[in-house]
Amino acid sequence: MENLGIVELRNKLSKKEISSKEIVQYYLKKEKEKKDLNVFITLNENALREAENFDKKPTESKLGGIPIAIKDVFSTRDFRTTCASKILDNYVPKFEATVTKRIFENGGINIGKANLDQFCHGSSTATSAYGATRNPWDISKLPGGSSGGSAAAVIADMCAGALGTETAGSLRQPASWCGVVGLKPTYGRVSRFGVLAMGSSLDSPGPLTKNVDDSAYLLSVIAGYDKNDFTSSKKDVPDYYKNLDPKAVKGLKIGIPKEYMEIDLEDGVRENFNEAVKVFKKLGAKIVDVDLISPKYAIAVYTLVCRSEVSSNLSRYDGTRYCVPTDEKSSFIKYIESVRGKGFGNETKRRIMTGTFALSAGYADRYYRNAEKIRQILKYDVIDTLKNEVDVIIAPSSPTTALGDDQVDNPIFGELADVLVETSSLAGLPGISMPNGFSNNLPTGLQIFSRHFGEQLVLNVAKAFENEFKKIK
Repeated sequence: MENLGIVELRNKLSKKEISSKEIVQYYLKKEKEKKDLNVFITLNENALREAENFDKKPTESKLGGIPIAIKDVFSTRDFRTTCASKILDNYVPKFEATVTKRIFENGGINIGKANLDQFCHGSSTATSAYGATRNPWDISKLPGGSSGGSAAAVIADMCAGALGTETAGSLRQPASWCGVVGLKPTYGRVSRFGVLAMGSSLDSPGPLTKNVDDSAYLLSVIAGYDKNDFTSSKKDVPDYYKNLDPKAVKGLKIGIPKEYMEIDLEDGVRENFNEAVKVFKKLGAKIVDVDLISPKYAIAVYTLVCRSEVSSNLSRYDGTRYCVPTDEKSSFIKYIESVRGKGFGNETKRRIMTGTFALSAGYADRYYRNAEKIRQILKYDVIDTLKNEVDVIIAPSSPTTALGDDQVDNPIFGELADVLVETSSLAGLPGISMPNGFSNNLPTGLQIFSRHFGEQLVLNVAKAFENEFKKIK
């Protein structure tokens, strides 16, 4: 079972070569052996029972008997959901997020809720109120974030695949740092209902997997319109896995933004990206240099837009809706004070204050509205390039390999780590990060993104690279 993905395990279950119970036992053993990684906030104590129930009445459902790690930002009915904050330490939702509902309806088993940056604020998983997750390649390093727990669970072989979310880099950056595949769908392709909101105009749930096949397979399960989310798209959902066509890369125009390559990149990151370009040339793609607005402007825009939405979304955690004490003798005022002290970390506080300032009277026009105007300029710049010049754009996923704890105190640590993916997120485009080598014994990532609802093209190009990269290795 070692390092087998979703599709491989599903095939073995169908042939009765393995049982769901054996799979769950394997992953729970891995979690126990690698406890020091601090991957899960809450393990599912009923996972083995659910696996046994599946084995008694096996079905051919897409995820039947397959354990999936769930980022602890998805509301799971009757199962603790913390968003890595002590404010929600005892919060047990009475409803199910649409994405997890689709996972479970298709037979998937919740192996546990994975760690993340508190309220998704950060790019390291170090801001979690439950302690930092460690990078499985080197425990002195961080896994990235905010979906760092999910990415670490996949590469540490504690699950078949995982769910994460991306606001601007939160899937692709940890995928890069951990050496897994992270797929960020088009904004609206996957429902946000039941996802504890960070940036409502940016949040995109997506899969973290061991390979491209699994990302395509899992996306086909979770994508689609949801009446509970007015931002979700009514476009038909293709079978991304069955439609995978690595030969489609031949003749494609693949763009490389010159401005992205002017960013200060780690030497190994740059070298591995240049080798990836050679692979695409070998596969018959045409490489085109393109001009895009410098990603440094995306940092400024994302900082203002996201933090403004954060200040609005987090206003609900004032103690009146969640975790009200049941003990009538408890002092409500003291309780609220204690929760606030434990609940919001420094990064969350910084984002709330910045966003509140940007939206305040006398400053909203100067900051927030101007940021939204520049966002539209960035959006149409990249969309126009994808429409008229190239089919897809490639770049490194992150400027560096995994960093250590000493780096995260920088107030714009996250923006710097995510600088190469922020423009595509602000534009709502689909993108993927996949492993393309190592630098100083740590994985590097290659990102591929394209026009809206171009997930199939992105996956085809990624599959073509993955096939060729395996031959090289």
